Amino acid sequence: MSELSEAQRDKLDEDQFAFPKERKEPLNNASHVRNAIARFNQVRDASDDERDAAWGRIKRAAKRHGVEMDESSWRDLKAKK
Repeated sequence: MSELSEAQRDKLDEDQFAFPKERKEPLNNASHVRNAIARFNQVRDASDDERDAAWGRIKRAAKRHGVEMDESSWRDLKAKK
């Protein structure tokens, strides 16, 4: 995965994060989208509504960056464990 410097991360708009309030899980390229999916369940202190919204942002970013997703909901991630 390509690393983002602090300066690069600071330049990203809020809508380029799965969790924009906390600026967690950037979605600026395919590698970061895949990482956001893989780390989704590691995000703490997020309500189900916030997770639903974040998942929607991830799905849109995945489509934009050509990342295929098997899961239709973030709740499907728990089922795979």
